[in-house]
Amino acid sequence: MRYIPNSETDRKQMLAEIGADSIERLFSDIPENVRLRRLLNLPKALTEPELLDYFHARAAEVSGRGTPFIGAGIYRHHIPIIIDALISRSEFYTAYTPYQAEIAQGTLQAIFEFQTYIAQLTGMDVANASLYDGSTGLAEAVLMAQRISKKHKFLIARTVHPEYRAVVDTYAKNLGIHVELIEYAPDGRVDMDRLERQIGQDVAAVVVQSPNFFGTIEHTHDISELAHSRGALSIVNVCEAIALGILKPPGEDASEHRRADIVVGEAQSFGVPPSFGGPHVGFLATRERYIRQMPGRLVGLGRDYSGRPAFVLTLSTREQHIRREKATSNICTNQSLCALMATIYLATVGPKGLREICEHNILKADYAANEIRNRTRHRLIFSAPRFNEFVLKVQGQCSFGLSLSRFYPELGNAFLLCVTETARRHEIDAMVQRLAITSAPRLTCRSTSVLCLKKARLVAARSICRHWTFQRNL
Repeated sequence: MRYIPNSETDRKQMLAEIGADSIERLFSDIPENVRLRRLLNLPKALTEPELLDYFHARAAEVSGRGTPFIGAGIYRHHIPIIIDALISRSEFYTAYTPYQAEIAQGTLQAIFEFQTYIAQLTGMDVANASLYDGSTGLAEAVLMAQRISKKHKFLIARTVHPEYRAVVDTYAKNLGIHVELIEYAPDGRVDMDRLERQIGQDVAAVVVQSPNFFGTIEHTHDISELAHSRGALSIVNVCEAIALGILKPPGEDASEHRRADIVVGEAQSFGVPPSFGGPHVGFLATRERYIRQMPGRLVGLGRDYSGRPAFVLTLSTREQHIRREKATSNICTNQSLCALMATIYLATVGPKGLREICEHNILKADYAANEIRNRTRHRLIFSAPRFNEFVLKVQGQCSFGLSLSRFYPELGNAFLLCVTETARRHEIDAMVQRLAITSAPRLTCRSTSVLCLKKARLVAARSICRHWTFQRNL
C-alpha cells in the first residue's frame, strides 16, 4: 500500500485522537448484515512491471478491433493536437477551483470564454462555469426547475439517455420529485399526442433530448411551446454537443414561448477524449431571469480600480461558498480543465469548421445507413431525421454498436450505431460487409437438407406405389 503509507503506529494514534480503541469500534455503527466479512473476489496484486505489461496487452487488443461505431453519450471525434499542447502547461494542468479567484485571471478568462461559447451554441442568455458531467447536469437542471416552479412532477421522454434518467431517479427518490415517462412515436421521436394528454398544470417541466438516444432530432421548439402553454418549464438535454453546430439552438426562436428555459448536457464532444468514460464536462445554460437558481458558478467581466478589464466570480451558489441549505448544488467538483479543452477546441475549429464537422457526421451516417439498407437484411427502425446515430433491427449477430435490449427490450434485437467524422469510407464499407455476412440466410445448408428430405419422400412414395401395384397384380 505504498500510496497509503500509514503504519500501525499511525493508525493507533489516529484512533486515539477520536476516542476509538480499534478499527472494529470505529465501524460499530454499521449494521452487521451489510458488513463484508470476507476478502474481495479480486486477483492477486501485480508488481508494477506486470501491471504495465497487462495494460499494454489490453491496449493492443483495443487498437486491433477497428472502429466500434459506438456513441450512446460518448463520442469519438477528431481532437486537434493544439489542445494537448496547451492544457499540458503547468498553469492550466493543475487548475482547480480558484479559491482566490481574482488572482487566477487566466483560469477565469478561460472559464468565461467557455460560458460564452455555450451560451452562443444553445441560444441561451447565460451559461455556468461547467458541471461534473452531463448526467448529473440533467439532475441539477431538474432540481433547478423544481426550485423555480415550486412543483414536483416532471415529464421525461423515454428517448432521453437511459443512464441520465437513472441519475435523475436517484436524485428524485428522496426529494419528493415524481417522474413520469413520455413514450416515443413510431418515428423515434416524442409522441406529441401522448405528451399533450399527460401534461397538466401540476407539471414542473418537460425534459427532452435532441438528438435523442435513438439519434433522431426532436421538435424541441414545439415541445417548449406546448410546455409553456400548460405552465411548465422546458428542459432540453444534449448528449452529442457537436450537433449544436448545425441544429437550430433550443433557446433561439422568434417566439418567446418556443424557447427552452434550460439547456443542459455533456460537452465531451468538444475536444475531450472518451477516456473509457471520463472525466468529462457538463454544461448548463438558462434564461437570465433564472440566473439565481442556476447551479455552479458564474464568471463575469468587470473592471479593477485602474479601469482595466478584470474577471471575477460573479456568482457562486455552491455549498463550498455559501450556507449548505442555501446552495443550489452540492457537487463541488470543478471541471475547468475539461472546460478548457472544450474552449480551445471551439476556438480552433470556429463556427464554419464546426458546421463542416457536423456535415461530415450527417453525410457519413447517412451513407452507412443507406449501405446497410441496400446491402443487408437488417432494418432501420426509425424514420425521423437523424444526426450521426441510428437504430438497427438486426437479423442474427452484430459486433458493432450498442445493444438496446437492456434499455428498450420492446425493440427486440436492436443496436444503436454511431458514425462520426473519424470513420473512413473503407471502415464503413468493412462494417457493412460484416453485417451483410451475418445477415445472409443460410441457403446452402438449408436448401440441401430440404432437397434431400424431398428426394427421400419421393423415393419412398415411388417404392410404396410399386409395392401396391405388384400386390394388386398378384
